Amino acid sequence: MQNDTSNTIDSAKLESEVRDAVAQGDNVQESVQRLTLKALSSEINDLASLRRVITAVMRGARDGVQQRLQQTTSQSNTVKIQLTDAIAGLDAALAQLAEASKLAVEEAASRARKFSNEELTRARSDLESLEAMFLETLQSSASTAKGLVADTLHDLVTHAKLNGTAVGSQLQDTLTAFTQQMTSTGQSQLESGVKLTHATSDLLRKVAAGMLGGLAERVKPGEKHQSS
Repeated sequence: MQNDTSNTIDSAKLESEVRDAVAQGDNVQESVQRLTLKALSSEINDLASLRRVITAVMRGARDGVQQRLQQTTSQSNTVKIQLTDAIAGLDAALAQLAEASKLAVEEAASRARKFSNEELTRARSDLESLEAMFLETLQSSASTAKGLVADTLHDLVTHAKLNGTAVGSQLQDTLTAFTQQMTSTGQSQLESGVKLTHATSDLLRKVAAGMLGGLAERVKPGEKHQSS
């Protein structure tokens, strides 16, 4: 994945937008998912930039619910739900990133084209780290929070480790597609002139703009954080 895109996302702005969305409390899950997806579509698919996005969203969500708690102490259950929804929105957006990568590879193959094995290997390595990065950042956020916010985040970490995440589930299919592409003979395939990061970002921009509803529909937000 690319390493020259560190300035394509304003982490402070993203954190502020997420904080405001959570503090307002309306359609938290959808709002956080949309904001995360917008950031991820800015061609920032190297590990360092992905971590910046995840961290900014997590901090914004945590600060947003803390702001709500300062305003009222009588809605602790509502605040807990909003934080859970915010994390679910982030999880769903990361799952959409994973699926967009898979679709980009499959679309190239359907046109008798492929991305270079070097690029696929690098992208696969980065994607393999995505769920762990999500959980590590969630754990770190829980460790630095206090009170109800800390308790809720710790509960979310435990639930995610026991029941899995939306991004983890999607990564299984995505990594399988990568393996199939890398092990194909490719004798009739030409190397794609488009970089995988560009193709993935293009798909994410279409999702964010409502032009690729199928991807948004297949990755249902919220399915992974419901208690069984």
